[in-house]
Amino acid sequence: MCMTRLPSIPIIVSADNDKEEINRKSGLAYAAGFSLFAAVLAGLIAGWLLDRWLGTSPWLLITGIILGAGAGFYELIRSASKIS
Repeated sequence: MCMTRLPSIPIIVSADNDKEEINRKSGLAYAAGFSLFAAVLAGLIAGWLLDRWLGTSPWLLITGIILGAGAGFYELIRSASKIS
């Protein structure tokens, strides 16, 4: 009786699935980091523009940065929960 070992196709498919899963998770991580940066930047720009318009320098700038950071961290946590 000849015992030949057949190639294991599920392992190859599993390796492709692992790579796809790693790519998906790394994409979500990059998006989470970018959303944090973008939210802080948007708050900074909005606060700076409102300060120039209303003459309340630097209070709305500081408020914009804080609100942007809060929104960014909220989005970061939301995105990080999708990675798990």
